[in-house]
Amino acid sequence: MKTPAAHHPFYRPLWRRLVIVITTAIWSAFEIFYAQDGFWGVIAVAFFGYSLWTFFITYKPPPES
Repeated sequence: MKTPAAHHPFYRPLWRRLVIVITTAIWSAFEIFYAQDGFWGVIAVAFFGYSLWTFFITYKPPPES
């Protein structure tokens, strides 16, 4: 079985996962509160939710090579 892309060794450092989640959170806040664009706001919130779920809630580091 192929491993998910989120388990690539690139995502092992915590700071990279934090940058992705924080960036999507900022994008969500921008779209909702500043741009007030519902379409892109929903998309940004979906990206934020997916990244939070993938990189922190269900993340398991890949085994050492």
